[in-house]
Amino acid sequence: MPQPLTREEQNILLDIAADAVYAAAHRQQPPRIDLASLPPALQQNGASFVTLTKYGQLRGCIGSLQAYQPLALDVQERAVQAAVEDPRFPPLRPEELPAIEIEVSRLTEPVPLHYDRPEDLPKALHPGVDGVILEDGFRRATFLPQVWDELPDPEEFLSHLCMKMGAHPDLWRRKKLSVQVYHVEEFKTKPEW
Repeated sequence: MPQPLTREEQNILLDIAADAVYAAAHRQQPPRIDLASLPPALQQNGASFVTLTKYGQLRGCIGSLQAYQPLALDVQERAVQAAVEDPRFPPLRPEELPAIEIEVSRLTEPVPLHYDRPEDLPKALHPGVDGVILEDGFRRATFLPQVWDELPDPEEFLSHLCMKMGAHPDLWRRKKLSVQVYHVEEFKTKPEW
């Protein structure tokens, strides 16, 4: 993991995400970010996921796995997408905002996970720590480390991840898949809109 963000840096990113979610819910453009005024860690390229929950239930989650733009801009873009572009949910409405909690996850660079046989894969994972990316040809899906809270069994975790990828839940048992792992630094807020 790169140098952890300071509490101040985390708060800046949470404010950026909250402003973006508010703007998206009102069908407005998010505020322009003055990168030069931000701490250097937020100006560096970074990958992030933004997760929205409503009364503790998932309401939107979108992210990037590769760092290709400044972290502050990535968080803003993912916040907008989580609010109005997650295909699993209708676009967020302004009246929902008071119930929304925002979580930002800053990702490390994914690294390949080497294993010999399909049955070795569950033992190679670190529950509660690893974010996991599965790939099979053109299909690809990921679960953040936070998903281990709901799916603590590695075999069940992998089966659900295969289904998210659009594959049979037992695909990981039948063939060796391309697997990458990453870690996250997560922080959240319940904005006062």
